[in-house]
Amino acid sequence: MTVRVLPVRDDAVLVELADLDETLSLAASLEADPVPGVVDVVPGARTLLVSFRPSAVSAEELAAVVRRRPLDAVRSGDAPLHRVPVRYDGEDLAEVAELLGVTPDEVVRRHTAAEYTVAFVGFAPGFAYLTGSDPFLDVPRRSSPRTRIPAGSVALAGTYSGVYPRESPGGWQLIGTTDVPMWDLSRERPAFFEPGDRVRFDLEDTKRPSVSAAAAIAEVADVAPESALKSALEVVSPGLQTTFQDLGRPGYTSMGVSPSGALDPVSLRSANRLVGNDTAEAALEIVVGGLQVRARGPQVVAVAGAPVPLSVVRAAGGTRSVPAHTAFALDDGDELHIGMATEGVRSYLAVRGGFAAEPVLGSRSTDALSGVGPAALTAGDILGVRPVEHPTAVALEAAPARTLPRVGEETVLDIVLGPRTDWLAPDAVDALTGRAWDVTPQSNRVGVRLSGTPVERARSEELPSEGCVAGALQIPPNGQPVLFLADHPLTGGYPVIGAIVSDQVALAGHLPVGARVRFRVRSEFREIGGFGTGDHRDVTPEVAPTATSATTPTTADPTPTARTDHR
Repeated sequence: MTVRVLPVRDDAVLVELADLDETLSLAASLEADPVPGVVDVVPGARTLLVSFRPSAVSAEELAAVVRRRPLDAVRSGDAPLHRVPVRYDGEDLAEVAELLGVTPDEVVRRHTAAEYTVAFVGFAPGFAYLTGSDPFLDVPRRSSPRTRIPAGSVALAGTYSGVYPRESPGGWQLIGTTDVPMWDLSRERPAFFEPGDRVRFDLEDTKRPSVSAAAAIAEVADVAPESALKSALEVVSPGLQTTFQDLGRPGYTSMGVSPSGALDPVSLRSANRLVGNDTAEAALEIVVGGLQVRARGPQVVAVAGAPVPLSVVRAAGGTRSVPAHTAFALDDGDELHIGMATEGVRSYLAVRGGFAAEPVLGSRSTDALSGVGPAALTAGDILGVRPVEHPTAVALEAAPARTLPRVGEETVLDIVLGPRTDWLAPDAVDALTGRAWDVTPQSNRVGVRLSGTPVERARSEELPSEGCVAGALQIPPNGQPVLFLADHPLTGGYPVIGAIVSDQVALAGHLPVGARVRFRVRSEFREIGGFGTGDHRDVTPEVAPTATSATTPTTADPTPTARTDHR
């Protein structure tokens, strides 16, 4: 099969290969002999998502390199073998046997007789899609997904096997349970499986007492104990949703961990500069507003991002207004009240010295989909503040001159078409770009759910899961696009019609519920190679008002509902 290189975004391509072995071989080749400018790779069932820096390598140059790479360097037989003891006590074992027309014992025999390969890891940290099952064990997902599946559940879906690393909803058929934790931050390699690994399931005595796999999973970082905090911010009210965010945790996609991070990194960096921090320090990402914090000890803070009114209620009495995008002091006992955003969605509160929350995999970012990182703030939380180790002057800089989306107004975003435009109806691009879409309340850090006349699909079968980027526009069966944001799953099984250009993803993260968005094609879809990638003219994002007047924005449901995986 000829290697195809398809556009994903202005800084990412999708390499389409013949099978899993070729995918893993190319991934191993790019790891052993890196291409300058390549940032990350995400394997799928038979594709490899490659993210790169356009300043270092072009899509055409990258396509030429990957087409020259050998695709037989690594085979699954060379990879490490993991043995997983399983109690075959799953709720769906009898139903699976009935679907296949055999006994439950025969299902177990076939499941333990096969050797599996980790095709890719996605959706949640440590959730591995295992291929190589007996072809006989091909069962459909449940027609009605469960809302709660325990950690350690061994399951089947189609020809895949998998083990749930944490409690979550899901639609796979449950056939057993294991006590081996799939995700454990106390291990040197937190993910038990990584792409290319081999796996065997062993029958375990079902009478053996079970130790919950969930007990071994430690994915949430706590702030320091209250007794140890002499310098801190106390959360009086968390607002609608407030989380820790920094520049994210790149480099862990092989474990199924998304980079996550601040949806508006420019504003995060600004808030940190204003208080004299390193620009990569964690800050509080505040959705719409409503956060109230009380100073324990004197503090210097600043707020950048979506414009919000700020007021300080003094411990000694009285209230004063303070400007955004400027550092200001809080005395011990003072309260900072953050009002509602007038445009945009996300603001960032930085404190001089930085927050004392423990990093998880090198980052203090909260990932709403996977649960990795500190929990979202609640009233009464005490957020420790570290001492200033290397004193730096606070910065004086003007707020950036930009217009953010408002409720009732239309924002235009530029897209690069591909990679699965051909899975959609001939008029799908016109249907996507020929009208404005409404931002729904089901939106969050995982993705913006849009509403409008459905985009029709030409193919109804299931797309083998493949890597996705922030800004990707997936088209699920209902035809209502989902615009992925920072906490999106690494892989998805719905076709992607295109993606927001990289420098506008932050703008998409500021879309409030009730806003409208229109898409404009920047680059036509073409396979990347000798034909180029289309017109890359510079198009400046714009916000165009409609006849509807702006009102106080509402926001997204903080529960991650923008799921794309078919589990």
